[in-house]
Amino acid sequence: MPRPARNTGKGGGEGTFLFRTFIHNKNAKPMSVLKLRLLFVGSKGEKHLYTLFDSGANLSCIAKEQLEELEVPIHLGRVRKLATASEGHYIEISERVTLDFYINDVLLSDEFLVVPNLSEEAIIGAATLQKWRIRLNFEDDLVEVDPKVAKLQLV
Repeated sequence: MPRPARNTGKGGGEGTFLFRTFIHNKNAKPMSVLKLRLLFVGSKGEKHLYTLFDSGANLSCIAKEQLEELEVPIHLGRVRKLATASEGHYIEISERVTLDFYINDVLLSDEFLVVPNLSEEAIIGAATLQKWRIRLNFEDDLVEVDPKVAKLQLV
């Protein structure tokens, strides 16, 4: 059974925050964004970060400013130019990190691109959502992860 993370209604504490953006277009549907305070763990320590779950972002990212207490970034062989939501605008990424993170006490791990001046502390993108079969339930303000998926499988 998936373990859901739920909005606790305690604002500022541990929990999920639901933001709804309504676009003034009669054909547009409201967009929902889930943000959850997660514990990230690296070789240098651990830190709670408010993490945006974004199925529209291909890859997971972390703000460079958050890494000092967590992990030493690894330089990429080549700089990656990634498109942003602004047409014709690209950012250059030259570093990555591998970090553990917890959703409702379920340990997960993935690679995060290091983005200078990222508007969020961390972003969980589609690749991570698919890898760990994380489900976003906007109707009930839940982030669901099945603990069985996170178990190390040895064959």
